[in-house]
Parts: sequence; structure tokens; C-alpha cells
Amino acid sequence: MVSILTRPASRPLNVWVCLGIPAITAIILVLLELTSLDMDLARLFYDPVAGEFIGRHSYFLEDILHDRAKQVVIAFSVFAIIGFIGSLFLTRLKPFKRELGCLVLSLGLATAFVTPMKAVTAVQCPWSLEQFGGHETYSELLSPRPQTDKPGRCWPGGHAATGFTLFALFFVLRDRRPRIARAAFVFAFTLGSIFSIGRMMQGAHFFSHNIWTAVFCWLICLGSYYWILYRPAVKLELAGKTEPVGA
Repeated sequence: MVSILTRPASRPLNVWVCLGIPAITAIILVLLELTSLDMDLARLFYDPVAGEFIGRHSYFLEDILHDRAKQVVIAFSVFAIIGFIGSLFLTRLKPFKRELGCLVLSLGLATAFVTPMKAVTAVQCPWSLEQFGGHETYSELLSPRPQTDKPGRCWPGGHAATGFTLFALFFVLRDRRPRIARAAFVFAFTLGSIFSIGRMMQGAHFFSHNIWTAVFCWLICLGSYYWILYRPAVKLELAGKTEPVGA
């Protein structure tokens, strides 16, 4: 049995799962632009009588599920940074230096990409659109933006990224603790989904915004893992036999 203090060789990556599913998801999302699915789902959370989304002024959705939950994830990220810095000096943490470094890089990149992309894409939030009591004109993701004095800042989903960035835990634990890694994946996916639905109820994002965010966060965490931690077993061929080294 491999000691927890010894970095085991990585299990092979399934390219079809790791890259194929995100690629297919992205194609489906592009095709969904030809439908009214985003609008139809947004209408489920819109109250035409009140003229606003049902969760627009919800204390739970805004203060607890948005603000406090985000603060918890930020605190976790701070502890990850402290742990990585500690691994540079503390003997006890040094065996986990690469994992902690991968975690910090993944968390940083999977949240830092959101703001620049919001500024570049200028996609409007549902609550800003004429269909939902606002003053802005709807446009598909790949379409030109209508002229406005208030460019949108709603694609991709920032709060969804706060949850989906925890895909990093899956990759960090993948080689040392596969069972816990799978649980971490379920946790990250569930948390990101809850955050996504909460913001949809508030009118902050369309459905597709959040799915795009999940795809980006997964690819960022996958890339960080592949660059920093992925270490496939080396095979030696001896007397006609192939034996893994370091497995």
C-alpha cells in the first residue's frame, strides 16, 4: 500500500470523459442559443404581477446563499494559500506541497477568469431585460450586443464559479484518496448547482450562463492538475513482460 506521504503514480485520464463531455456540453450550449430554453426557464422564476423575480429580495438567497456562502469559500481559499506557504517551510506539510500548490492555482484561476470575461462579453442579466421589467435588449451569446449605456456583466456566472471551482478538490485528491475525490466532485457539482439555481431565482443569470461556468471551471482545474500533479506510471518491458513502475 502506498503511504499517504508518498505521491502515488496517477491513474490514467479518460480523455473522453475529461475533455469529451465538456466539448459536447459546449456544442449543446451553442445550439441552445437557437432555442428559447433560457427565456423559458427564467420565466419560471419571474412574477409578472409583482414585476420582479421571486428571489430578487430574498434574504436567504442574497445574504446567506450568496454573500455568506461566498465568504466561506473565500476563507477556504485563504486557508489553502496559508497551507501552501506553510508547505514551503514545515516538514509536516512538505509532502503535500504540489497538491496545495495545485489547489491554490486552480481556485485562483477558476475564479479570476470570470470578471474579465464578463467585461469582454457584456452579456445582460435577465433582471435587466425588457422581458423581465428592465430596459435592456436581449441578445444571444454569439450575437452582437445592442447599443447601451449599461453593458451587461452576467456571463459567465460568478457565484456559480464559487461553487464549481471546488472541482479542484477532486483533482487534488484523485491520486491519493480516490473515494474521497469522488465525494469532493459530487460536493462541488452540487454546491455549484445550488448556487446557480439561487441566482436564477433572483434573475441574475440564465441557465446556460451557469453551465458554461461549470465547463470552464472543470477545464481550468483539469489543466492545473495535468500541469502540476499528473504523473502517469512509467512502464518497463522486461523479458517480454510489461511492468508498471511506481504504481
